[in-house]
Amino acid sequence: MQKPIIVLTGPTASGKTSLSLDLAKEFSGEIICADSMTVYKGMNIGTDKPTKFNDIPHHMLDIINPDEEFNVAIFKDLVEKLIKEIHERGNIPFLVGGSTMYIDALVYNYNIPHAKPNNELREKLGKKSNEELFKQLLELDPDAEWTVDKNNKRRVVRALEVCLQTGEPFTAQKKKQDLPKNVLYLAVQRDREKLYERINSRVDEMMTEGFLDEVKKLHKKYDLNTAMQATGYRQLVQFIDDEISLEEAVEKTKQSHRNYAKRQLTWLNRNKDVIWIKNNKEAENKLKEFLQ
Repeated sequence: MQKPIIVLTGPTASGKTSLSLDLAKEFSGEIICADSMTVYKGMNIGTDKPTKFNDIPHHMLDIINPDEEFNVAIFKDLVEKLIKEIHERGNIPFLVGGSTMYIDALVYNYNIPHAKPNNELREKLGKKSNEELFKQLLELDPDAEWTVDKNNKRRVVRALEVCLQTGEPFTAQKKKQDLPKNVLYLAVQRDREKLYERINSRVDEMMTEGFLDEVKKLHKKYDLNTAMQATGYRQLVQFIDDEISLEEAVEKTKQSHRNYAKRQLTWLNRNKDVIWIKNNKEAENKLKEFLQ
């Protein structure tokens, strides 16, 4: 068998991070963060960026500024190099995170067009409302409903940009092919109601930890045409700009995270290669079987 790659994903707030630390320690792993938001410097609390590493090497954290370009094609290029380096060190790469399309682009080797940013097109699309843009996107790419946050204008515009420049749906880069035999695709399973409770509690914890101060600091440097479109950041900027109350901002953040979890679950449930695990013991057993 080729050198192994372990995927550990699941909906937001399902407990992937703590589980990944235990598994990586036991199985000589290095963690590659498969998250489209933790790549940004300064966006820590709102992205639930890992802070406890337990001497486990972590990659793909804090690599760019919030106003810099990042997309699935860039992710795939960077992570392919990282995986090779980790294997050369004799360790196992653990791809850990909730950006399921990013993960699938890598493990299924999607053919992703490197569509360059088109400022003229972006400016034209930017004049439309989120609702208009998302409707246009779904006409070109129905599967985008499960992968693109309709409230994140920056992401919707990027998806449309790819569709319009390549003439292909944003999610059509995925081709029907088997999961490589050296990839174990695990996902953390949680009861839906308990998952939503965990999401709500996590948002409350973020606020206690100083999420609002983090957003205020970032908002002085970056506007909403950057990664500040992300869930939580967008809502708290609305509060800072006196558009909504703090209570509304927090509740909208919780709802947005719950909606994201629904999209993640829909995407994962459509993938027959996913092996659902409920706890550490199940995960350990699956890994031992796979690595025999």
